[in-house]
Amino acid sequence: MNRIADWIASHEAELTDIAHDIFCHPELAYKEIYSSKRLAAFLENQGFQITWKTAGIDTAFTAIWGNGSPRLGFLAEYDALPEIGHACGHNLLGTGVCAAACALKNAMETSKTPGTILVYGCPAEEIMSGKIVMTKAGVFDDLDVAVMWHPFDRNRISNDIWQAQDVKNYTFHGISAHASRSPEEGRSALDAAELMNIGVNYLREHVPGDVRMHYAYIDNHIPANVVPDTAKTNYFIRSSLRSRTEDASRRVDDCARGAALMTGTSVDIELVKSCREMKINRALTELYYEAMTKIDTPTYTQEELDFAAEISREAGLNNHGIYFTGLEPLEDEPVPIAIGTDASEVSHVVPMITISAATMCKGTPLHHWAAARQAGMSIGHKGMLYAARCMAEGTKLLIETPGALEKVWEDHRREEK
Repeated sequence: MNRIADWIASHEAELTDIAHDIFCHPELAYKEIYSSKRLAAFLENQGFQITWKTAGIDTAFTAIWGNGSPRLGFLAEYDALPEIGHACGHNLLGTGVCAAACALKNAMETSKTPGTILVYGCPAEEIMSGKIVMTKAGVFDDLDVAVMWHPFDRNRISNDIWQAQDVKNYTFHGISAHASRSPEEGRSALDAAELMNIGVNYLREHVPGDVRMHYAYIDNHIPANVVPDTAKTNYFIRSSLRSRTEDASRRVDDCARGAALMTGTSVDIELVKSCREMKINRALTELYYEAMTKIDTPTYTQEELDFAAEISREAGLNNHGIYFTGLEPLEDEPVPIAIGTDASEVSHVVPMITISAATMCKGTPLHHWAAARQAGMSIGHKGMLYAARCMAEGTKLLIETPGALEKVWEDHRREEK
């Protein structure tokens, strides 16, 4: 008898219902009232004690079961994207994390294993915020390990260096004037923003290959017959190493200041959020990978394979008709990837593991309508349940293996030096 597998199987219908319900009620960063309450209510019904406003955030919660050591943290996300909903699969992510914690609780109760399970409801990942605020507030300081997963198009242990990021707002201030009658009296803030972006686009040739700089205009509602006295852009500046991100970020600031000088305007630079790259813990990665090798990956019905084929054609996915595969091998070295997460900051406070599970067919990009479509149906649900078992089994193996936590912390401290 496998207590973890049995618990997940017996709660499959309820878990998929929760994931689908959150999918049907997408909520943006810091507005996840329905989603957070849905997950917290489920955990409370499973015997967890809930406290709200973790780190002072209205839609953040902490759910606790047990007492003593080890203290095992599970990080849930549940925010959606504007317009496109759960195209990052956070309806699955949050539900899967809660399922893993409850399944592990069942196993620990049965074996009378000591320890405390904590589930953290973490809002606002899509704007790279919630877990950074929570980390600065010391929320994760007393954990022995932090566990989470993320939906992807394949099954693997995440041996990935998620990017170090700066999120910045640049607000240019000029002088308003009639754009036809007296343009010479104006100083265009929008001209400054455009010149800044041109400078950044030329800068791309002169930064390391892993640096990413992308921007969007925000809060610009001035008609074309007015010289705009305000213009605002939002920038994400990223790389796989904090020092490279900081260097690129300083040079983007210089582009902004130069643009202001050229146009007779001024610029305010706001650092909205900042995080380091993901810190990989090899001992933790190998242990959870060992657990994953003993768990069957999902199988799919003909209807699901037909759906994958249809969406691959419709979205132009490059998977050559191979929609799903088994567990990917563990790489010998960490893998830099061109995306970031606020969870990276947590990995510098406590040893952290992330699991990836296929909730979409191969080649499906995150933040894409095809990812959202699959997050709301059985393909996504199967990946979620698989991830839940992997997280629970890996954590069970961690606390039952003599000396494993000590080795994990040795790795964590060694990397800090």
